[in-house]
Amino acid sequence: MRTRLPRVLQHHLTALRILLAFTVITGIAYPLLATGISQAGLSHQANGSLLTTDDRPVASGLIGQNFSLPKKNPHDETETPRPDPKWFQPRPSAGGYDPSNSGASNLGPNNTGLIKTVQDRRAAVAAFDGVQPASVPVDAVTASGSGLDPAISPAYAYEQVGRVAKARHLAPTKVRTLVARHVQGRVLGFLGQERVNVVELNHDLAGLT
Repeated sequence: MRTRLPRVLQHHLTALRILLAFTVITGIAYPLLATGISQAGLSHQANGSLLTTDDRPVASGLIGQNFSLPKKNPHDETETPRPDPKWFQPRPSAGGYDPSNSGASNLGPNNTGLIKTVQDRRAAVAAFDGVQPASVPVDAVTASGSGLDPAISPAYAYEQVGRVAKARHLAPTKVRTLVARHVQGRVLGFLGQERVNVVELNHDLAGLT
């Protein structure tokens, strides 16, 4: 005659079987299924949207970065980065495109400090790109919420064509065509705005002759 286990022990054994079953399902089967699907259909995105040069990863299309000239003094932490005219420039970043310092300035539109910063940026961008201040797009003078946004507006990308072409001794039409190839439409046709991934654009620009 089989000995009946105490009810409390039966409950514990039932809970243990449920725990083991869900551990296998959610801890092993589901991650393997999700990984397999992502690697089969979206391997580039699943692996970090890496950009490579000579089979060596050099950047991620998901994270913006500075395209500045080298510092005159590499050890001077107070030296302001100078934009490199040979590259398309990203929008400003409150954290200097440092992934460990992601975030915004948290300044409101009526903040006098922010207004002054935007005005100074507009004048600097206009002088750098050789355009009128009134034509400088808003994303050229305002930072993103994360400070790591790799995207700029098509208007800002096209504004920089003349300066980049001159610095690289390229025909402006060739550079403009490259920008046009990098214009991405709205997500699903209605979410967000058209954009240009400046990291991917500069990656392809490096090979343009």
